[in-house]
Amino acid sequence: MRGCFVTGTDTGVGKSVLTAAIVAALRAGGTDVVALKPILTGLEEPPDPNWPQDHELLARIAGGRPEQAVLETFDPAVSPHLAAELAGRELALDELARGIRAAARADAALVIEGVGGLLVPLGPDTSVRDLARELGLPLVIAAPLIGLFLNLDAPAEAALTLTLLVGTPALNFLGLIGAAIAVTLRRGGLLVAVIVLPLTVPVLIFGVAAANAAVIGPVPFGTPFTILCALTLMSLVVGPFAAAAALRQEME
Repeated sequence: MRGCFVTGTDTGVGKSVLTAAIVAALRAGGTDVVALKPILTGLEEPPDPNWPQDHELLARIAGGRPEQAVLETFDPAVSPHLAAELAGRELALDELARGIRAAARADAALVIEGVGGLLVPLGPDTSVRDLARELGLPLVIAAPLIGLFLNLDAPAEAALTLTLLVGTPALNFLGLIGAAIAVTLRRGGLLVAVIVLPLTVPVLIFGVAAANAAVIGPVPFGTPFTILCALTLMSLVVGPFAAAAALRQEME
């Protein structure tokens, strides 16, 4: 078989979008593709009117039917091994591999989307990683960098990224004041430590508080994040004027 096995570090990291993009790119290049999601859970969840389910998306991009893009389906939105246990079924690794090989075609690339993350269990002693190893296809891993480093889920990663985007400009504009003081005043470097560095403390405090609220709670994310936004706006207004005033004083 030729193709790839798309998995991720967790659920909700973009496996479906990545798989669909791979399928679309291969088809655009003139390659026939068999797109397959061997295991699908969560069919009992209300459908999203703005986004198709995984197997429907793959079938639409690959030009097939949804029932051709999936082997095993389960209603509960739980991990595959638990869904199989609740349904009184077993996800045997060899049977899954046989079903996937039977769905593959010699004249087409096989693009498989895994279920959950790479280490999600399929049974008592097997996981998605074992299925990928059994098939012998190259792995494509959807792994957002920050989430991979910090072991964050998708909502916490998004909140942390937003906090960094908002808080970093505040530090930059406060640093602008420090740079102007260091250049214009004698021993300005010492004054930076006394005057400017304390101004960064509230930004760091509320930035960390917002990140902690997103990851572990219990404080709502919006409270410290709103204060962080206010600090950034304040630094945006004060920073350039304070730096300009320091430079003007030196010129005079």
